[in-house]
Amino acid sequence: MPFDPNIPAANSPNSSAQVRAQLNGLKALIDAVPVGPQGPPGNDGTSVTGAVMDGVNTLNPGDAAQASVSWDGANVRFTFGIPRGQDGASPTPITSFIVDGVSTLNPGDNATVQTSFDGASVRFTFGIPRGNDGTNGSNGSDGGQGPPFTNFIVDGVNMLNPNDPASVQTIFDGNAVRLIFNLPRGFTGNDGAAGNPGSNGSNGNDGPQGATGAQGPPFANALVDSVTTLNPGENATVQTSFDGNNVRFQFGIPRGFNGNDGGSGPQGSPGEVTTMQLNSAINGTSNNSNGVNTLVMTVSDPPTVGEVQAIASKLDELILALRR
Repeated sequence: MPFDPNIPAANSPNSSAQVRAQLNGLKALIDAVPVGPQGPPGNDGTSVTGAVMDGVNTLNPGDAAQASVSWDGANVRFTFGIPRGQDGASPTPITSFIVDGVSTLNPGDNATVQTSFDGASVRFTFGIPRGNDGTNGSNGSDGGQGPPFTNFIVDGVNMLNPNDPASVQTIFDGNAVRLIFNLPRGFTGNDGAAGNPGSNGSNGNDGPQGATGAQGPPFANALVDSVTTLNPGENATVQTSFDGNNVRFQFGIPRGFNGNDGGSGPQGSPGEVTTMQLNSAINGTSNNSNGVNTLVMTVSDPPTVGEVQAIASKLDELILALRR
């Protein structure tokens, strides 16, 4: 490659091959310089005997490339200054992970995960296969249908002191999940200031009633975060938490036992409840409570008898709506 005075270009990345080619091009030019004729006696002609690289200095990005040449009487001596490349841009940091959706796939399908990056967050979409359906009984005996999960029943609501943690006690009676709520009441408001003494020296009238204290955090809703299918025979489970406004549930419900294989007899008749009937019943469960209106009220501190009665009546209405 012949020598090119425009290489390396300003701000170009370092290239050992490019620098080597430029040096070889310079050496070829030097080697091509003709040697002067021999002078008369006493005046020898001077010839170039070699080229020497004295150094290569690294310059800052954007600086112009440099080359200096000197002559020591026998050798041409070079010193180069070559700018380094610009620093690469810093990578964008990942700040969070977001799950955009979870889809239920058919039994036997492979689980899937789709990912994307929006410039700050890694986003996930999961596909998770459901479990296989239980088999029906055969050979003269019905398949053992597991007990269906049919209902929620609120057995009671207890009032706790302010700042006590809310809790929920749960049991499963074979058909229904039974709930007992323990909810903290709001803080008591401060008493009003005493009245000023009367002007005639007698006892003054009572001062005006103090302002109502701030209402405690309301119990606004019950949310079901997840329902997990357990193996037949396992105990049903309920995990609860309170986020300041809502009581949140995570249910674990055992599926029914598979029918036993009795040998070579004819297939038994279907069970009393089919899977389609059970799914239809479960899907319509929440509709029982749709007719119960929300209780929109501000509770006094202390609550009045009428307010407590209104809450009790609304709970009775909800319990009756949830029963089958």
